[in-house]
Amino acid sequence: MNPRKVVLFANTDWYLYNFRLSLAKRLRDEGYEVVLLSPEGKYGPQMIEQGFRWQPVPMERRSLNPWRELMLIQWLAQFFARERPGIVHGFTIKGAVYGSIAAKLASVPVRINAIDGMGYVFTSNTAKARMLRPMVRHVMKLAFQGKSCALILQNPDDVSLFKEAKIVHDRTIRVVRGAGVDFKRFVPREEAAREPGQPLRVLLAARLIREKGIEEYAEAARILKSEKRSVRFLLAGSPDEGNPAAISVDKVRRWADEGLIEWLGHVSDMPALLSEIDVVALPSYYREGLPTTLVEGAACALPLITTDGPGCREVVSRNGEDGLIVPPRDGRALADAIRLLDDDRGLARKLGLAAHEKGLREFDETVVLDKLLATYRELGSRRRGPQIMQAESA
Repeated sequence: MNPRKVVLFANTDWYLYNFRLSLAKRLRDEGYEVVLLSPEGKYGPQMIEQGFRWQPVPMERRSLNPWRELMLIQWLAQFFARERPGIVHGFTIKGAVYGSIAAKLASVPVRINAIDGMGYVFTSNTAKARMLRPMVRHVMKLAFQGKSCALILQNPDDVSLFKEAKIVHDRTIRVVRGAGVDFKRFVPREEAAREPGQPLRVLLAARLIREKGIEEYAEAARILKSEKRSVRFLLAGSPDEGNPAAISVDKVRRWADEGLIEWLGHVSDMPALLSEIDVVALPSYYREGLPTTLVEGAACALPLITTDGPGCREVVSRNGEDGLIVPPRDGRALADAIRLLDDDRGLARKLGLAAHEKGLREFDETVVLDKLLATYRELGSRRRGPQIMQAESA
């Protein structure tokens, strides 16, 4: 095995490119050989252009076919056996579970498993989700055990869930709050650039699923438009096809045709978009890991509106001080919060600056990546002993 070779595995190439490329670059800078692994997609070639080796995986994200899933684990195990990495780092529930089981079969020394959010099986109360939950817990327990295995969670709520379910030992869990945001790339807009008297511009950026509070966002828009307020409601995000909680494109287009929202679709240049925004909203009732969209808004010193849900409360914890907290599934309360910021631009500025200060201290990617690299070194030292690790660091 090559202790300085790392495989980063996720269930979409989009996720690796948008949320874990900074980790890949940091690992490369630290002298690691990095292999990126995901199902095929348009972001794979872009990762290759960044100088990384990317390998497509024969994986169907929504598949529940047992035979297909066993074949995927076998494919991963054979790939790891050929590559002989020292570390396999899997992301999201499916990527972490399958990557960890396959790495265990291939005798990979260190397995790191990052759960960014609890996903459909744990957040939905449908009969299908309830049926799958015990099986997924059992498979997680099998996947996440081991002396040199760590489970990376993003908030205390998820830590409590894993502990109560007795999926892993306490010593296995590490809390790393989010994927990190580059506060040098996402920057506050100059106050002089804010044109006086222009409509308040609100942004919700998320996958198009109900649990993100998108329907409540449209309801809030309807309420404020009925008051003849010139507030612009922007929605950035793509359909999450195959997700049982997906909002149809037809519904989003109807909202746009009605003049309630402006649907931007997928936005690749978020810093540019946020430079033209006044408020970031995420009225989620989903079990978020730690919402990157809120941290990006904080980096740009924008006021945040969110709920007191898992993950969201890590970013906005003090209502009226580092953001505004509204009840979930309450479009009227969301409209009230937006109206408050529209009427009091001074308060909006104050909340934005407080969010920026907190974000820089807790969620900047340097802080996050330092914690992840410390976990790599800790688990590596357990396998190889302190003398080898000291020699490698010299």
